[in-house]
Formats: sequence, structure tokens, C-alpha cells
Amino acid sequence: MKIISVVGARPNFMKIAPFCKALSKHPEVQHVLVHTGQHYDVRMSDSFFVDLGIPEPDVHLNIGSGSHAEQVGKTMIEFEKVVKAEKPDWIVVVGDVNATCACSIVAKKEHVKLAHIEAGLRSGDIDMPEEVNRLVTDRLADLLLTPDRIANANLKDEGVADERIAFVGNIMIDTLEAQRAKAEKRSIAEIVKRDLLLADTPVPALPDNEFVVMTMHRPSNVDQIETLKPLIDFLVNEVSRDLPLLWPIHPRARKQLEMFGLWDRVAANVILLNPLGYHDMLRLNMGARLMLTDSGGLQEECCVLGTPCLTLRWNTERPVTLKEHGGASQLVGNDVARIRAAYHNVLNSECKPQRPELWDGHAAERIVQAILIYGK
Repeated sequence: MKIISVVGARPNFMKIAPFCKALSKHPEVQHVLVHTGQHYDVRMSDSFFVDLGIPEPDVHLNIGSGSHAEQVGKTMIEFEKVVKAEKPDWIVVVGDVNATCACSIVAKKEHVKLAHIEAGLRSGDIDMPEEVNRLVTDRLADLLLTPDRIANANLKDEGVADERIAFVGNIMIDTLEAQRAKAEKRSIAEIVKRDLLLADTPVPALPDNEFVVMTMHRPSNVDQIETLKPLIDFLVNEVSRDLPLLWPIHPRARKQLEMFGLWDRVAANVILLNPLGYHDMLRLNMGARLMLTDSGGLQEECCVLGTPCLTLRWNTERPVTLKEHGGASQLVGNDVARIRAAYHNVLNSECKPQRPELWDGHAAERIVQAILIYGK
């Protein structure tokens, strides 16, 4: 059996690492790893391959940046060549990035069986590019590998037959459990010193549970000054005055802050960091008093680590991580009054780690078995 697996951007890397490791235990399977290159910055891509022990990609498509249509179109053109040359039995895609959607379309046009890791997630927000990618990929996939039972229910509501659904658990947690001990050994002070974006930033002592971490990059939060400025006002005037605020800043967020004239104010009040590798970011999450984020992956990590999480979105495709389902996350959107109320409540409460069903570090093994069984 020959399997092509595809990664395209940073959220994929933590999901493909355990899958590659699980496949390596099956010599009867020939595995071809394709990197589309949707994230082309070394800090956003190459370092993850090294840190997580992901094999060097067999094929690199070098797609780079561009609009959604450009990325999907270029990826389809280049990936089709790979599929025709390799003639795989399966194509495996992960997550919800543009590469996931593009390669799924190619798989079906080339009549190759398609498996989707992290199937069935739904935010209900069709304005999100990721939601479009999820819907297209799940409609085309032969085998839908789900992380939780809510995802199973979503697929069944959409008419997917039971035999196409395999509940395998969350492969992101495989990586977290495999890398937790390594991350724990890292020093917060050393991480900040090494990755400090602005050398003259004053950095106080940062003991565990005495700092806040944030990430924010989604267009809904950073693309309009009417939304972004009130968020920055809250972060600068309130959060950063209570506790040191660490922000590993995404290139998109930095660009928007500079364009709107907000950069200097943030730089003077927030500890800005370069984009971090997996272990460094995991260590910050482990030590944080609170996480402010619009990242789905960090929601999942906070759930298992027990880090209180305010999710800067109005919806989530990962409802299993929310407090009402036993998780650590609260949806607060980008309304400052709502964020402020939740923030003060969280600072004065405790959060305990929660582990949804099959979030046990062995999802990749179940995924490989599901593909091998389905493929017979």
C-alpha cells in the first residue's frame, strides 16, 4: 500500500508528526510526505519539522503565499503531478487549511481514496475560509477520522454513512503528550530572551502562573481598525497592567498593527516575541495564568493542560473544549466588555485539566489501523 500524506501550514505539523511515526511501524506501507509550502517562513515551518522529528518531506511544492484562490489553484496544479507520478492507494489530509481542500479535490479527480484526519469539526460560520475547507474535504473523503463525538454527530447530521466515520480521538494530543516532558524542561526566561522581538523591551521575572499569553491573527480580529483598536486598548490599559503579557506575534497581526498606527503603543506595553517553535509555545501555555487566543489548536491544548482560555471568536469548531462541555475555554468574541468580564472572572478562579474521550496520546495508532482496515 502507498499513502501520500499532505501538510501545508503550521497547524498541520503537530498533526502529521505522530501519523508519520505510527506509519513507520508498518513496513508494508510506503509513505510519501508532501509539503505544499503554504507556510514558507522558516519560523513558521522548518523549525517544526526539526522540533517534532517529522521526516524531511519527500516532495516540496513551494506554493508560498497568495490569495485563497491562488493557493488552492497552485496547489492543485502541482499536487496533481505528484499523484499522477506516485499513483498512491490513499491520500491523507489533515485539518482545514487551503492545502487540505486543494489536495482533497485532486484526490477525487484522480480516483484515489481520501482520508481526512480531524474530520467533522464545524463552526457554523461559512464566512471562515477554514469552514469551507472542512465542508469540501469531508464531502469528498472516503474515510472521516474524527477527534470527538460532537464531530461524529455533525457528520451524521449531514448524512454521512456510519461506515465512513472512524472515531479515533485527537491527534494533536498525541504530539502534546509525546513532547510534554521536553517542553517542561525549558525556561520561560530563556525562551523570552531568545525570541524577544524588540531588544530594548523590559522583561520582568516570569514565574509560572504570573503571566498572560496571547495569540491573535484571524482577519475578524485584526483586519479592521474598529475591532482591533478597542482590543489593543484593553490589552494595553488593563491586561498588561495586571500581569506581564507575552505575545508571540503572527506576521499578519504585526502588519495590521503597523498599518493602523498601533504598533508603537503595543511595543511599549507588551512583551512581543517572534513566532515560536512548538516546545517553546507549549511551555508558555503550561506556565500561563491565562491564554487569550483565536487559535483552535491552543484551545485544545488549554483543555488538556488546564490553562484557562478566553477564545477571541464568536464560534468554535471545537466545542468539546468549552467550559459547558467540561473544557477550559470560553467564547468571548471580540467585544471588549464581554472579554473584560470573563477576564476578571477567570483571574479569580481555578481551572483543572480535562481530557475528552480518546484524547489519550494514541490517536495516530488508531488512524493507521482504520486506514489499513478500510483499505482491505
